[in-house]
Amino acid sequence: MAAQQGSRCEIELVIERTSTTQQNPSTNMRTIAKSSLLMSLNSLLTKFHAGYFRISLSLGGQALLWKTLSSVPTTDDKSNALRRVFHALHPTVFPILWSLALFILILLSLLYILRCLFFFKMVKAEFLHHVGVNYLFAPWISWLLLLESSPFMAPKTVPYLVLWWLFAVPVVMLDVKIYGQWFTKGKRFLSTVANPTSQMSVIGNLVGAQAAAHMGWKESAVCLFSLGMVHYLVLFVTLYQRLSGGDRLPVLLRPVFFLFFAAPGVASLAWESIVGSFDIASKMLFFLSLFLFTSLICRPTLFRRSMRRFNVAWWAYSFPVTMLALASTDYAQEVKGTISHILMLCLLALSFLICLSLTLFTFLNSKMLLPDNDPIANLVIQFPVAD
Repeated sequence: MAAQQGSRCEIELVIERTSTTQQNPSTNMRTIAKSSLLMSLNSLLTKFHAGYFRISLSLGGQALLWKTLSSVPTTDDKSNALRRVFHALHPTVFPILWSLALFILILLSLLYILRCLFFFKMVKAEFLHHVGVNYLFAPWISWLLLLESSPFMAPKTVPYLVLWWLFAVPVVMLDVKIYGQWFTKGKRFLSTVANPTSQMSVIGNLVGAQAAAHMGWKESAVCLFSLGMVHYLVLFVTLYQRLSGGDRLPVLLRPVFFLFFAAPGVASLAWESIVGSFDIASKMLFFLSLFLFTSLICRPTLFRRSMRRFNVAWWAYSFPVTMLALASTDYAQEVKGTISHILMLCLLALSFLICLSLTLFTFLNSKMLLPDNDPIANLVIQFPVAD
């Protein structure tokens, strides 16, 4: 499909190659360098897709986790020793982590804008695909997470309000498109297109609701929360009964099954932001997330084949665990029991280790970030563009 794009990059390459022989050696070197750069950019943009925003999603979640832990008042209790450590590290570690997450998100966003400009047909195919379309929520969720965790912007300021509208409106627009298809288009009924990545749409609404609640916009928060939860219930039942083609996902994409417990984890945090306390409803959602997490980690054979070789899909492990760890901190703060704090410590340690390990794996295997056999890229290429 990339060969049929007829992009301007490829046209420029042909022109440069034909004119190389008519130039002096120094000009030839510059021309060859330019041609090589354009070829690299062309290859990068054809292999790049919205699934790479898993990285910014995970880093944004970590930034929010660090801000949450460092903002909790310290006490003399031994159970709050971890929070005192975070308070000590907060002045240096948190701004660095947030800045890194912002840099990665800006870089990924620029690459995707270039993909939209030069390979719009591939973006359209991604939008029409039942797996690729769900990761179009990931950039906006990432921006909302960074907005919530920003160390430079208070929630009830005008810049925060403007940015919230800028990031929340695309989520609602995608909702209208996707949710509308679920019950109006015969070929795209929920029972035929639902898969674990479909929960990204739910998470987008819940993160938007949480950010709105921090501004004091309770009505907007309740609206987004109800929109996300109603569709989550329908989606969860559909996936639980295996009415959809979720099992058709490639083996390399099986880490996205962790999204099963990400949605209720984010929901517990969003509801707490709306009502102002970690009440019974938040606890129920947290326990559901914890149960689904336990169910998945007790089945390691489900992920064994996907772990044989590094893939960017591994980043799907980090964000759900981070959201569950965030919910556990609020639960421990509310319950103030030994077991709840032990659970919190275990989930926090697991969240940090997963994120750190994925970061190291990504740096050590940077050449494998854009493989030729990427599952989402191949699915999009094979999918017909016509609606």
